[in-house]
Amino acid sequence: MQLLDTAPPDRHTLWEDVHGILIGTTLVALSIQFLRATDLFTGQIAGLALVLSYPTGWPFGAIFFLLNLPFYLLAVRQLGWRFTLKSFAAVLLMSAMTDLMPLVLTVTLPPWLAAPLFGVLAGLGLLSLFRHGATLGGVGIVGLWLQDTRGIKAGHVQLGFDLCVFAGALFLFAPAQVGWSLLGSVILNAVILINHRRDRYIARS
Repeated sequence: MQLLDTAPPDRHTLWEDVHGILIGTTLVALSIQFLRATDLFTGQIAGLALVLSYPTGWPFGAIFFLLNLPFYLLAVRQLGWRFTLKSFAAVLLMSAMTDLMPLVLTVTLPPWLAAPLFGVLAGLGLLSLFRHGATLGGVGIVGLWLQDTRGIKAGHVQLGFDLCVFAGALFLFAPAQVGWSLLGSVILNAVILINHRRDRYIARS
């Protein structure tokens, strides 16, 4: 007979979710500044938004927000309104902060430092969002859905997609630029892969 039952997972409070989402979006928005400062890019929808923003001069935040809109249909149908609304808020916040930060922040550093700083900050930011029931849309939504329904880790999904993006980028960018960008993406996905574990983190939003 089991004498001690396992305590049920604690739920995050509304304040904890707001706190976690603000931290996550701020870290990711800051990480984008390191990419911009060195003309690097990343994978997923954020990478596509950066690639489009460089030659056109269009705001990264606006492009990123618009590109994410189609993914909310999957989020609503497969992951529910709660997750979708949190993710929508996170994308909106991150888009705004990414475009506002350059008004008060100037970043100057070499690519070999910008890439790992991006990877660590973006990985921690996304991890905070994941743990509070949100993501930054796009492939993150697909990754979380596959992890919850098929047992495929979100980090594996994102890394696989990123490898396809970078393979295509070899035809558009200088090899060194692609190499440093790939390093940042690998570090980002490693942070998520190692730390985003449902069996180790049980709090729910």
